[in-house]
Order: sequence, then C-alpha cells, then structure tokens
Amino acid sequence: MRENQSLSKIRILCFVGDAYEDLELWYPKLRIEEANGHVTVAGGRQGHEYAGKHGYPCISDAAIDDMEADDFHGILIPGGWMPDGLRRDPKVLQLVRDFAKHGKLVAAICHGGWIPISAGVYRGVRVTGSPGIKDDLINAGAIWEDTPVVVDRHFVSSRRPSDLPVFASAILSVLSSD
Repeated sequence: MRENQSLSKIRILCFVGDAYEDLELWYPKLRIEEANGHVTVAGGRQGHEYAGKHGYPCISDAAIDDMEADDFHGILIPGGWMPDGLRRDPKVLQLVRDFAKHGKLVAAICHGGWIPISAGVYRGVRVTGSPGIKDDLINAGAIWEDTPVVVDRHFVSSRRPSDLPVFASAILSVLSSD
C-alpha cells in the first residue's frame, strides 16, 4: 500500500469471543484503523467484554446476529480458542460464506482458520494456519503451505502471532487493490 493511500471508505468486520488471541485481533485492527479503515468488532452480544487468552479485554461494538456481509468489505478472523466456539454458530458460518462468495477479504490467522473450514470456503484455496490445524485445513480441501502469509485472491492467512507484520501488510494490500 502506498504510504499516503487511505482506506477511509473500507469497513471490516472482526469476530471476538472469549479466549481470542489478543495480538491477532488488536494488531491487524489497529493497522487497518491506522490506514483510516473502520473495524467493527462483533461478538455474541453488543457491548459485552470478552477476555483474550492473555487477559486483554475487548468490548464488542456489535452483535454477530445483527451483522450482514453487504455492509463490509471483508472479515478478520483472529485465532485463539475463540474460533472453536464461534464456528458452531450458523450466523458466523453464513457471514463467512457470504464474504467468500462475493470475493471480499476473508483473513484468518492461526486457529482462526477453523471458521472458514466449518463454513466450507477453503476447498481448493491456498492457505496457511497454525500447524495445529494443518490436518483440518487439508481435510477441508485447502492447499496447505507452511509460510508466514498466503494470499490466494481475496483469502489471506497466517500461522501465528509472529507472522502479524506480514499478515497485516497482506490484508492492507488486498484491501487497497479493490
């Protein structure tokens, strides 16, 4: 992304729930906001405080049930243990399917890949993720790569918190190319 380029019209949805990976939510959220994009953090309830794996709190801006993919340019799915619970929510899965179907950003890091797996959107997509879910990704039909970041069209994925700089850069690159 060019230094002076702004994402002022870009709106991103980000999931939150208890035991989210603190850095995997906050780092890309702040990078998007730094580029003048807007991030709406949605959890099970609006205004609810969720505790990250390392204790950092996040208060949801909105309830997942009130969200529609048409209102956003992409979705950010942090890891932690949160995705294992959220992937059981039909609304979460429908949102991810809608983003994927319309060629909008679907960005997942670490265990965040569990949600696109359960949504059925990774078949034939090149991805990476936590080595702990490598078999899940492969069994879902994804093409696994062990690399810090993978960009396949509008899908962006990374493995772990140490990959956050390249993950966030890839998200900004995909958003600025739309």
